[in-house]
Amino acid sequence: MQTLRNLPFIPLGLALAGAFLLAACGGKETPPGPGAGGPGAPAVTVMTVQTESVAVASELPGRTSPYQIAELRPQVTGIVKERLFKEGSEVKAGQVLYRIDPATYQAAFDSAQANLARAEANRYAARLKAGRYAELVKIEAVSKQVNDEADAALKQAQADVGAARAALDRTRIDLGYTRVTSPIAGRISRSAVTPGALVTANQADALATVQKLDPIYVDLTQSSADMLRMRRDLESGKLQRAAGYAVPVQLVLEDGSVYGAEGKLAFSEVTVDEGTGSVTLRAVFPNPKGELLPGMYVRARLTQGTQDNAILLPHAAVSRDPRGNATVMLVNAENTVEPRVVKTGQSIGDKWVVSEGLAPGDRVIVEGLQKARPGSPVQAQEAGAAAVAPAPAAPAVAK
Repeated sequence: MQTLRNLPFIPLGLALAGAFLLAACGGKETPPGPGAGGPGAPAVTVMTVQTESVAVASELPGRTSPYQIAELRPQVTGIVKERLFKEGSEVKAGQVLYRIDPATYQAAFDSAQANLARAEANRYAARLKAGRYAELVKIEAVSKQVNDEADAALKQAQADVGAARAALDRTRIDLGYTRVTSPIAGRISRSAVTPGALVTANQADALATVQKLDPIYVDLTQSSADMLRMRRDLESGKLQRAAGYAVPVQLVLEDGSVYGAEGKLAFSEVTVDEGTGSVTLRAVFPNPKGELLPGMYVRARLTQGTQDNAILLPHAAVSRDPRGNATVMLVNAENTVEPRVVKTGQSIGDKWVVSEGLAPGDRVIVEGLQKARPGSPVQAQEAGAAAVAPAPAAPAVAK
């Protein structure tokens, strides 16, 4: 009877043992994969920090100025007879631009020519006389005094010829100045006078201005502090000097577009401006189409060296805290968000050069920052990697 009373409990014990075994097998969880922050954690995109070499450039403000400039002023007084150019056009060196009434200067030239001819005739007569007296004095046909006077008259006649020739040259120059020519090739400005206007020699107001614009200068300003810092970085080896001696310059125009041609740094001032604490740099740019005009405000990018082991981060990954410090959000080894203060340098395209605060291998959040909170878990995915497919659901067990 005792054995029969215990029989019903044997299947119940087996069922309980099987249930515990199934619970143990089904309750075992799969460990989370790399980058997983646990169920329900927000997904973010990270970029693993790597170092690379970048060109260090300075962006400096500047203004364009003509390569050559010539202000046209009359060198003789007279009435303007003709203007022989179109305002704003290209002119050549030596091209006649204005004609001043030459009548009085032509008359002065003709008179000087006649005076030279008379002086040469007198010299001829004096030379003949001096020659005859030189022969006569040898036979004592004339006195020595008379011979000396003939020699003196010849020398005076020769001096008169020199003076007359100089006067003729002066009048020829004045006559030539009645044709106002361009000393350089370039683009001419508007004319300040019209035909019929009276102009005077060496007047203060220019008749017009000719400017050579191809090539064209760009005058830049750089603070002396920036220049000293750059030199120290080059001397310490933090920056590697760019190859060659010519420093290339890229130009950014007022509308933000980049000028098509590359320029070269021509020279740097050796004196610091006391008022601004800056030095002037001058670059030369080709300007065949005349796109650059004098007085334009531009910004120039000068490549001054190469920085090894630089870290670049997209602009979107860097934010500012209330104190103005640059900060980024990292995903640490535990897949939790960690803020980090960094120090940024120059901007290259859409990226910052980070000089302090990061090391190779750090994972910086570049997308999904609005979902990342310091100390909270996230699911990190490397930028550019394919999206991770969700794990398939476990098949249902039939009851």
